[in-house]
Amino acid sequence: MAYSVLDIANKLLCKAANYRGGELMSNLKLQKMLYYEQGYHLAKFGTPLFQEEIEAWMYGPVVPSVYEYYSKFGANGISPEREELDLDNELEEKLFDEVFIAYSPYSAIGLMNKTHEEKPWKTTPAKMGSIISKEKLEKFFKTRIK
Repeated sequence: MAYSVLDIANKLLCKAANYRGGELMSNLKLQKMLYYEQGYHLAKFGTPLFQEEIEAWMYGPVVPSVYEYYSKFGANGISPEREELDLDNELEEKLFDEVFIAYSPYSAIGLMNKTHEEKPWKTTPAKMGSIISKEKLEKFFKTRIK
């Protein structure tokens, strides 16, 4: 079952606020974390974590509706708006946490640079409206799952 993308974004913001010193996540970093969470979820379960499309923008992958929703924060950290959503099953929750722990230490710019080196972004024209397909994400991240 796919979740609301804003619930997933808030879950990431909650994790960031409560993880190792509680640094708030910027919109730029949030976008890249959504990309990694979606990619690994597709690879592991064959279904999307959320239905919204991810686009290849100049500064990396972006979910436009989430970007717009949090754009008022500019480059500042974003506080969670509500309690953290629990995913429906333990395996999804475990994967979500593993991806968060693996990628959260990177800065927003570090994640942007990382995504720019990966096939899904590199093989999609970088412009607004240019969708990185779920199939492309699933295929790429299957090569990353152990």
